[in-house]
Amino acid sequence: MDQAVIKSTPSQETAANSATEINAAKVLELVCPAGSLPALKAAVDAGADCVYLGFRDATNARNFAGLNFDEAAIAEGIDYAHQRARKVLLALNTYPQAATSQLWRGAIDRAAVAGVDAVIMADPGLMRYSADNYPDLRIHLSVQGSATNYEAINFYQKHFGVARAVLPRVLSLAQVELVAKNTGIDIEVFGFGSLCVMVEGRCALSSYVTGEAPNTHGVCSPAKAVRWQQTPKGLESRLNGALIDRYDDHENASYPTLCKGRFDVEDENYYAIEEPASLNTLALLPQLVAMGVKAVKIEGRQRSPAYVSQVTRVWRDAIDHCLSQPQRYSVKPGWMSELNKVAEGQQHTLGAFHRAWK
Repeated sequence: MDQAVIKSTPSQETAANSATEINAAKVLELVCPAGSLPALKAAVDAGADCVYLGFRDATNARNFAGLNFDEAAIAEGIDYAHQRARKVLLALNTYPQAATSQLWRGAIDRAAVAGVDAVIMADPGLMRYSADNYPDLRIHLSVQGSATNYEAINFYQKHFGVARAVLPRVLSLAQVELVAKNTGIDIEVFGFGSLCVMVEGRCALSSYVTGEAPNTHGVCSPAKAVRWQQTPKGLESRLNGALIDRYDDHENASYPTLCKGRFDVEDENYYAIEEPASLNTLALLPQLVAMGVKAVKIEGRQRSPAYVSQVTRVWRDAIDHCLSQPQRYSVKPGWMSELNKVAEGQQHTLGAFHRAWK
């Protein structure tokens, strides 16, 4: 498993040298998940600059039962954040269906009335609706929009006034730098959390098993399709009846998704696509800031308030340390110790930032 400390490449060394010019005037926003009102408050109290959340319906990509916000909760959350000079972003990042498109347009209306600071969107039609009806409502291009190059990002800026783009988690560090240098809008990258190994917005893998695609139903492995069963061979995880993985007594079990299952491939039983591990880019903070990245996002709206608080505190400390003492920045063992407790599979990876996929 790849660790969060890696051997520098020439391009990374150049970026690291450039990082000596970083000063506290360069802002790197910390964007943290809020799957519930307690999680929102935990993120704000722990030092998040922004929190992102979703409504309780299929308009957001974390449409899990028991999560997300109704009107009363979002009003209280926005008030709590704004009183502390923090921002609230609404994830409206799935794609509307013809028969129910009003649900998505109505969500934009609700967001504008609620007073969110930005809406994170993937669908161009919704962006057009928002730009035409709420020109002052800031639009962020969701990772679900699958914009992997600066030409795509500049298209969204030109036609819809997009102010920020969240990059998919499949770009290398050099590709992130190329995008940031060739667009005039803010760039946001994922810094920590569950690693999606597909190009977000283009993955329909789970729909082959569940019949529900994440782009339209808001979750790739809906809880109603997940089953755990203890068998003589070990603990089995299944998705709509399909065996995804089997764990020995000493192994940490992860939430069953097809892309992170173990399968028999050419006489080898292993993770055919990617191992379950948490993306962790603490080691790359100076390079990301030097490239001009404006925000780092923590994944995990499906996680607990305790997770949100713990991860946010670590990243707040790390970002502050990076901005105030860039020449002396290094990943503290204490940070890694705290993140180890909540990492998926208790493992970390730099993912595509420094290597090709298996």
